[in-house]
Amino acid sequence: YAEQRERATKPVRSAMRSPTLVVLLACVLTVMVPRVSCRRILVGGSKGWTTSVNYTEWAKTQHFYLGDWLYFVYDRNQMNVLEVNKTDYETCNSDHPLVNWTRGAGRDVVPLNQTKTYYIISGKGFCFGGMKLAAKVEKPPPPPSQAPGKDNAAPRFSYKSHLVLPLAFAVGAVWDSLLQLMW
Repeated sequence: YAEQRERATKPVRSAMRSPTLVVLLACVLTVMVPRVSCRRILVGGSKGWTTSVNYTEWAKTQHFYLGDWLYFVYDRNQMNVLEVNKTDYETCNSDHPLVNWTRGAGRDVVPLNQTKTYYIISGKGFCFGGMKLAAKVEKPPPPPSQAPGKDNAAPRFSYKSHLVLPLAFAVGAVWDSLLQLMW
């Protein structure tokens, strides 16, 4: 029984070691995975999360979309990153945060996974100095549509047509691996 099992699994193990198959699998996954437009937004730009930035003005120059991340870089010994409600944001009350995003390294990420306004403050008195951010998160804009008046006879590609080439490469790689096993 052990000998039969060994013979049955040998082609699978050998195929998995084949560099051609690994490269092909990576290519197929790259082609098939949809593009994601999430961004990591460095809060405060190059200055980071500090007292020398007006975050209200900075936020006016930004667009925050669903799926983006706010990336806070700050002095971990002095500041923190707290998500609070609107009232606590306006009064700089850090006593009851909704979420304490501070992880201790001074490099913290807040995922923007809901369409809402995120109210972020730094406690320890820094909020009163302006370290607070209201980030209104919206759904991403739709992709650009075809310009009016263009010839609609242009070829259209469906999701299925995007699978043909990767599938052909996959079949070729498997065939190549099997031939290598036989020789």
